[in-house]
Amino acid sequence: MPPRPYKPAAQKTLKTAIGCSGVGLHTGARVSMTLRPAAPGSGIVFHRTDLHGDGALIPASWRQVVDTRLCTALGNPHGARVGTIEHLMAALYGCGIDNAVVEIDGPEVPVMDGSAAPFVFLIECAGTLEQAAIRQGIEICREISVVEDDCHVSIAPAAGFSVSFEIDFGDNAIARQSCEVAFAEGAFKADLARARTFGFVQDIDRLQAAGLARGGSLDNAVVISGNRILNDDGLRYDDEFVRHKMLDCVGDLYLAGAPLIGHVTAVRSGHRHNHSLLSAVFADPTAYRYVDLTDSAMVPGRLAVGLGAAD
Repeated sequence: MPPRPYKPAAQKTLKTAIGCSGVGLHTGARVSMTLRPAAPGSGIVFHRTDLHGDGALIPASWRQVVDTRLCTALGNPHGARVGTIEHLMAALYGCGIDNAVVEIDGPEVPVMDGSAAPFVFLIECAGTLEQAAIRQGIEICREISVVEDDCHVSIAPAAGFSVSFEIDFGDNAIARQSCEVAFAEGAFKADLARARTFGFVQDIDRLQAAGLARGGSLDNAVVISGNRILNDDGLRYDDEFVRHKMLDCVGDLYLAGAPLIGHVTAVRSGHRHNHSLLSAVFADPTAYRYVDLTDSAMVPGRLAVGLGAAD
């Protein structure tokens, strides 16, 4: 029997609008957000509904990144800004959404429970709709690396999209963890989306004095004190910390504007390094090319290998 011919993959948007509300992790302010369908080829666009005119629109693009302190924040030349976009962007990637308008009435995406799972739930409730446009991917043609002290992140040519991540927080409840995810048809929401953001109790006063983490709580973050997890319900995964860093990485890299096709290797990296990696890729025209995707490629979601906490 001859092999099945693969058809081009269609772009996707939401079938209907759906909303939520919550607090911003860093601002602590109450915010309402609505995800709406968008036209083919329009990408993900944030719309600050508390502002007016074109200045209220902020494309979800690496070119719009204005801050990477403990989150990724986007802005435009008119001064509009929206922060902590990475968990939502990871959910949009994980659900295969190419085009959407994110209406929001404040400067920060609601943190919800600190993971991408509530956003995955919203998208699934709204449903998805295939559109009359071919989905494109960004194929990595040669390895690009960013190194900063003991932090490293790189992307190299590969058949699909995968991420290997390692963290090392020394002698505490996190210690050293590593994990590898190969994204194919399967269980994004079960294997990655529920991993929550985390922080250390000794850092809270300093962060809040700097205008950060003012909305953080045990309801939306894993809080660590030495070797103890302060959350009554404990961890969702044994290696939840590294999985959340991977979730952040996936969300940050979806600011490329299309799914990446390559293998990401990261050691102790964060939002700044993820943005630097995209900047380095797009600064080199020989490092990437746009390709049409088929229905057999780039389906988000399967955890291939979970290495858990390392000794």
